[in-house]
Amino acid sequence: MSQTKKKPPMMKTKPKETVNKKALIWIGASFVLVVIVMTLLLILDK
Repeated sequence: MSQTKKKPPMMKTKPKETVNKKALIWIGASFVLVVIVMTLLLILDK
């Protein structure tokens, strides 16, 4: 019984980890895009 109780929490944590990874990827990609756009604007401004 203790083994069956331990398995459901593990299954519940896995989707949360995937969601966090997707969120981190989106945040990182958006941050990189903003930095690239700002650098391009600074280069073109000069």
